[in-house]
Amino acid sequence: MEIKNICCIGAGYVGGPTMAVIALKCPDIKVTVVDLNDERIALWNGPLENLPIYEPGLAEVVAESRGRNLFFSTKVDEAIEKAEMIFMAVNTPTKTRGEGAGMAADLRHVEACAKNIAKVAKTDKIVIEKSTLPVRTAEKIKEILDKEGNGVHFEILSNPEFLAEGTAIQDLFKSDRVLIGGDKTEKGQKAVQSLVNIYANWIPKEKILTTNVWSSELAKLASNAMLAQRISSINSLSALCEKTGADINELSKAIGLDHRIGPKFLKASVGFGGSCFHKDILNLVYLCHHYGLDEVAEYWHQVIKLNYFQKNRFAQKIINGLGGEVQGKKITILGWAFKANTNDSRESPAIQVSLKLLEKGSFLKIFDPMVKKNQIKIDLKEAFEKLGKDEEELQLIFKNLEITHSIDRAIHETDAIAILTEWDIFKKYNWKSIPNPNIKIFDGRNIIDQSFYSIGHP
Repeated sequence: MEIKNICCIGAGYVGGPTMAVIALKCPDIKVTVVDLNDERIALWNGPLENLPIYEPGLAEVVAESRGRNLFFSTKVDEAIEKAEMIFMAVNTPTKTRGEGAGMAADLRHVEACAKNIAKVAKTDKIVIEKSTLPVRTAEKIKEILDKEGNGVHFEILSNPEFLAEGTAIQDLFKSDRVLIGGDKTEKGQKAVQSLVNIYANWIPKEKILTTNVWSSELAKLASNAMLAQRISSINSLSALCEKTGADINELSKAIGLDHRIGPKFLKASVGFGGSCFHKDILNLVYLCHHYGLDEVAEYWHQVIKLNYFQKNRFAQKIINGLGGEVQGKKITILGWAFKANTNDSRESPAIQVSLKLLEKGSFLKIFDPMVKKNQIKIDLKEAFEKLGKDEEELQLIFKNLEITHSIDRAIHETDAIAILTEWDIFKKYNWKSIPNPNIKIFDGRNIIDQSFYSIGHP
């Protein structure tokens, strides 16, 4: 069937950029992104410099299509009713309660979304899983739609996103591959072809891979697990390098020149962040336990454990570098986003490092060019609450916190600097201009010249 009207439920990191690019490349298709969050939708409809998501190139894409064939709305039911194809791009955080708590994906939003589609839809729909979901979630969605629907036919497709925050727009323009999973029935294959036809407007057909639903669902978890494994592997070797006198940068280069391995994701750092790696690996661990593959589960769980080890090791390096005591000392944190070119701070290494330093009584001065002051406070508040801190304790801790608006302000009258995000602004900063040459610099991203000052590596 020819698709003329698309609805995407969820205006977050996946739904917003993906739909903006589809609208740009398919001007004959009306694309409506819906969300129950009034404030988020208002930002999508507001000034381009204030979009809720920071991605290089996103504002330009939105500017070209918004108001023409790209719309952002809170009228969820209306958009569902009019659409032939519905993308589900809602949040799937890790469960905090019940069976699988701490590992399994929380599917409450997905299930609520499916129930609403079932209630509203009066004509046949193609429903697409865009969120990262556990294997066989499509089965559950189909069950909800068929049980609670109005007798219309639903086809469920899996179309996982493979976007890297900071390069999402380029990833969408020039995808390594587009994966589409669907049923092998006649109707299932027609639905698959409908989505293939959309992507084929700009993606070469040889890069559009069609599979069954289950393979598609598992592919995203597996890809993220393999990438995170490389990061944890090189970070584990960075600890060994410190003990033996080897240089981790030299080691990474030597390993990366092996054509069987390649250089990507071999840069030692303070650890990986973001929602996807952490969440997807835990999901994979839970899935393995569920099917009785305990040894496989423990293998992948070690990737997460090593990531925590690396973050804590870096925080301890700062403490040791300042004589083993940071009580009352001023420490500058440069970078709060989990990586450069995004304002996403979920699972950012900066949170865990800051947590430990604040617990030890240090005074933190924090600067990030894109993460807002309020978000930094929310991240720290949530982290401390997980440790059982009450409101009174939090207020005392936050007295030792200053969130600044510039690098110069952040490094003024400080005892140490910790670089935790690889922003270009930090790479290009004139580190020779620091007035106090005795300030210790702990470069968690290995981005500045080692010859300037005493620098601690990951």
